Amino acid sequence: MTDYDVLRVFCGPGGGYGNELGVVREGSVMPDRADRQEFAAKLGFSETVFVDDPERGIIDIYTPSQRLPFAGHPCVGVGWLLDVPELVTPAGVVGVRLDGEFSWIEARAEWAPPRTLRRHGTAAEVDALAVPPSGEWIYAWAWEDEAAGRVRARAFPGRNDGIEEDEATGAAALLLTQQLGRALNITQGVGSQILTAPQPNDWVEVGGRVRLER
Repeated sequence: MTDYDVLRVFCGPGGGYGNELGVVREGSVMPDRADRQEFAAKLGFSETVFVDDPERGIIDIYTPSQRLPFAGHPCVGVGWLLDVPELVTPAGVVGVRLDGEFSWIEARAEWAPPRTLRRHGTAAEVDALAVPPSGEWIYAWAWEDEAAGRVRARAFPGRNDGIEEDEATGAAALLLTQQLGRALNITQGVGSQILTAPQPNDWVEVGGRVRLER
């Protein structure tokens, strides 16, 4: 088995929850994309990252069923792990900064894969949702406190690849931030926390806590 680390990204205030992320630090041991896809499917995390150049921050991201040009929670996690000023993804160059307990990335909404952002009337409605049929990537959200920018959200990838619900999703948070045009404090899944802030020229910052699980 190839060596890999497991991070938890977008942990809650107490350090719990967060979305697991597999990271193969030595991407050179598995250069073939088909092998990487097979390995990501075997691990079964919502995303697995292969680091192709740790000094320059060149990375390659996979779900259990597809390669992604960009994804939020992998970039936040790997940015923290490598402690580099930027990450190079197929979609573009992602800015990285570490600020106390939070790891931040700066990216463009146009890099995010398509998502259906579905607003609900209350946080309780979001909590009560059943997993929808596969076929559509749905980000269900509602205001918990609109004045304070607090959002309750759940994510349903709909890919039929074993990930029925995504615990924490940076790309969807990025899209929601662009749509609403304001900073957000998102509680997603069971108890993960995602912070966002719009930046000039259609850039968006997405941040959260990261910890090394194993």
